[in-house]
Amino acid sequence: MSRTFQALSLAVILASTLGHAGATLAATGHEHGHSEGAQALQLDAGKRWATDAPLRQAMGIINDDMRQALPAIHENRLPAARYGELAEVVRSQAAYMVENCELSADADAQLHLIIAQLLSGADAMSSEASAQRDGAVTVVGALDNYATYFVDDGFKPLEH
Repeated sequence: MSRTFQALSLAVILASTLGHAGATLAATGHEHGHSEGAQALQLDAGKRWATDAPLRQAMGIINDDMRQALPAIHENRLPAARYGELAEVVRSQAAYMVENCELSADADAQLHLIIAQLLSGADAMSSEASAQRDGAVTVVGALDNYATYFVDDGFKPLEH
């Protein structure tokens, strides 16, 4: 299967399953190969996956913004507008990761599982108020997964 066809197929799947979030990814034109059938996060032969600079930068930005908002999220006092702002940070940084990705195809396939989780959380954070906190929890879970499955020595997992 050609790389372009694989990238197009992934974009269509993401767009159809993640709505706006998937459309953000589809618009980036991510063009390298993807492992077919990756459905659950896994380590690379027992080791965490290598990262690239754009991935580390983007995940660091998302992590820092979530870290700042976490006390208000825990206390149920984060304003709806701030949830929307966090959602936009997640979306823009996910798009940056995809546009600038230099990972191997297998690491990239694992990353896309985390990106899907991030974007699902972003969608919930920008929706009705009753879902916003759950969306933040989803994003925090994605950040935890990143720390578990990817090597990033500068990444400090959130304490929650």
